[in-house]
Amino acid sequence: MKKLSIKDIAKQAGVVPSTVSCVLNGKAKERRI
Repeated sequence: MKKLSIKDIAKQAGVVPSTVSCVLNGKAKERRI
């Protein structure tokens, strides 16, 4: 099985990779996502 990348997750979710990165790093509240 292929490893998931931030780009893959972003594509599936319909968002940009930086949004996924912020959520994974716990910065979502700071950026109001």
